[in-house]
Amino acid sequence: MQLKGEQLAAHLARELRPVYLVHGDEPLLVIEAADAIRAAARHQGFDERKVLTAIAGFNWHELHHAAGGMSLFGGRTLLDLRIPGGKPGREGGLALQEYCARPSPDSLLLVSMIGVEWREEKSAWMAAVAVAGVVVKLLSPGLTELPGWLAGRLARQQQSAGPDGLRFIAERVEGNLLAAHQEILKLAVLYPEGALSLEQIRDAVLDVARYDLDALREALLSGDVARLTRTLDGLQQEGEAPPLILWALTEEVRALAQVRSGLDRGQPLDALLREARVWGSRQAPFRRAVQRLRAVQANAAIEHAARIDRMIKGALRGDVWDEFRQLSLRLVAS
Repeated sequence: MQLKGEQLAAHLARELRPVYLVHGDEPLLVIEAADAIRAAARHQGFDERKVLTAIAGFNWHELHHAAGGMSLFGGRTLLDLRIPGGKPGREGGLALQEYCARPSPDSLLLVSMIGVEWREEKSAWMAAVAVAGVVVKLLSPGLTELPGWLAGRLARQQQSAGPDGLRFIAERVEGNLLAAHQEILKLAVLYPEGALSLEQIRDAVLDVARYDLDALREALLSGDVARLTRTLDGLQQEGEAPPLILWALTEEVRALAQVRSGLDRGQPLDALLREARVWGSRQAPFRRAVQRLRAVQANAAIEHAARIDRMIKGALRGDVWDEFRQLSLRLVAS
């Protein structure tokens, strides 16, 4: 069974399966989903808990040993397996497949992973978990969905905020749900239940946005000028290395130029996206970006990136960060 994060609570209220896998890119969501499963397991009589952490050198026989061991109190056991690296490897995959083929009647297996690659989602062991139990994929809300997510969190503590207040919080915690969670909890400490004004929110919320290269690339493809400028400013203030910024921008520019050139030759877009290694959630904004871009603009952007590279290396004079803004805005405004 495959579930979305928002479906988990209703599922746990109905039943409890022998195996669960929770995974996603945002630690807060994975932690909260795992906590909900642990609470449901305790309610169903899984009173003992064994924590296993599959780091380098982990002996996967421990999983079968833990499942086969008798509880000290004669009850049932929750096997809490964490895989920090995001993949169990060949030996771990086989061990999980074997466990799912014959899950222990006295144990519940909970597997937690952060940062799972798309190839791992197609693996045989993950398919085995979906057959024997439940796979829960936690998706972080995007910038447009974040105000609604924040409103839901405020409602849990009997507070609310208007659209301007929610947008204000979202812009300052962009890309960092743990910081968002902490800011929401802080509002409960500072203010009573009820509606919060924009002024109250401004006074309380810190600028804790996690500006990173992924956010820069997303803003570039989506054509969001305000977010793009804000992200570049944040990266500059945080002292991010210019070569990394150039690498991120150049990767997108080259992919856009490659796909645009193929489209102009009459090649199918889906095949071009596969060739350019544009996968998953990146495809939709990439499709929109390449449709608004002309080949001459993409080629000019590549030449611009080459000039920035020479500036970084000291061969040309100029303000590198200003050039980053000009390059990005040229692509967004195309």
